Amino acid sequence: MLKIDSRSSRPIYEQIIEGMKVNILKGIILPGEKLPSVRELSSMITANPNTVSKAYRELERQKVIETIRGRGTYVSSDYKPKLEEDRMKVLKEDIKKIIIEAHYMGIEKKDLLEIMNNFYEEVNVNFKSKGSEKNDKSFQSL
Repeated sequence: MLKIDSRSSRPIYEQIIEGMKVNILKGIILPGEKLPSVRELSSMITANPNTVSKAYRELERQKVIETIRGRGTYVSSDYKPKLEEDRMKVLKEDIKKIIIEAHYMGIEKKDLLEIMNNFYEEVNVNFKSKGSEKNDKSFQSL
């Protein structure tokens, strides 16, 4: 469900918040879906329950989730992420991680760009060969 990097300098509660939002954005967690309790989630990700509780409080403040006393915590039905903006933010973070990893592997910028261009073309060809009418513009929004 959530990937937590205990070695990250980023606080765990922020990683939980971001992870929940990303999972909602990707459709892994749907509006109205029941979330694990604080104790369940803290056990799943091996984090302190107070940390999970802090993340849930912040997600409630942002109206991403809602807690119904005696029933549990749910993704808010009213939560509508700013899709393009949020998706672009997630994409940029992923690209940043790839660039950092490539740097530590000793891959030069031109080689990384070549790898990315080749992969982009491969994916684009696969979309077209499967009868998809997607063009470059729609692919960029993924």
